[in-house]
Amino acid sequence: MAKGRRKTKAVLQVIGASVLFSTGGAAIKTEAFSPMQVASIRSGIAAVMLLVWFRGGGRWSRPVWTTGAAYAATLVLFVTATKLTTAANAIFLQSTAPLYIAVLGPLLLGERFRARDVGLLAAVAVGLGLCLSGGAVSTVTAPDPSTGNVVAALCGATWALTLLGLRWGERRHAGTASATVIGGNLLAFLIGLPMLWPLPAASAVEWATLGYLGVFQIGVAYVLLTAAVAHLPALHVSLLLLLEPVLNPVWAWLVRGEDPGGRALVGGAIILAASAAQGVYDSRTPEAATKDAKTPA
Repeated sequence: MAKGRRKTKAVLQVIGASVLFSTGGAAIKTEAFSPMQVASIRSGIAAVMLLVWFRGGGRWSRPVWTTGAAYAATLVLFVTATKLTTAANAIFLQSTAPLYIAVLGPLLLGERFRARDVGLLAAVAVGLGLCLSGGAVSTVTAPDPSTGNVVAALCGATWALTLLGLRWGERRHAGTASATVIGGNLLAFLIGLPMLWPLPAASAVEWATLGYLGVFQIGVAYVLLTAAVAHLPALHVSLLLLLEPVLNPVWAWLVRGEDPGGRALVGGAIILAASAAQGVYDSRTPEAATKDAKTPA
């Protein structure tokens, strides 16, 4: 395949992955299942599919399971937050991970704190404040937004630990990302396993929604992403993946009629703009050689 056509295909694959990832907010809000049931079943299905697709997942090591534990926590917390608060707040607050990375990177990985990180921290903090300052009004699709917002903020921290762990693992054993994603989903399935029963009297549509979450929203999306990353610059991939938090509240509005609120949308826009600006700036500096793996929740 010609280089230009290969690149175009890779762009379409990343866009496809982003769109699939973004549907999680609306799909997770299925009414019959509890947050732990959704998290466990979704991750169990995804783990089986990815194990088959990647023929075992590659290298398994201590860094894989350590980072996989952080990723499992992210998966469970994201589902719980999405069930309790708006899809917009859940995804935007998870996107505050750069704030935690800027603080924890020098401590855990010995990476140098850069002066420009102050601007990123300030922007993310403002966005975080706006997302949390909106009125905590309970609705059918967001029954406990105050608790959900706290859980989503914790999800941002575990997501940051996941990204830091992936960087740490790749430095020691290249090619651990796939195993980490599979391991994280396996652990998330096991965490929720004791709370699976009794299963609710769910409709066929609700069961199909859970199947969709495991097979497509995680499984197919990750397959598309891994097929594309070798053919695109890391910056290009990271910017295309910003479609996920942009589209996530749109699907929740279209499918569930959920209104995220003006402050959450403005706060989310600030967080995403700061992340995009950091990515563009880092791509122009020599120290941007390190690439962050992307394993969306």
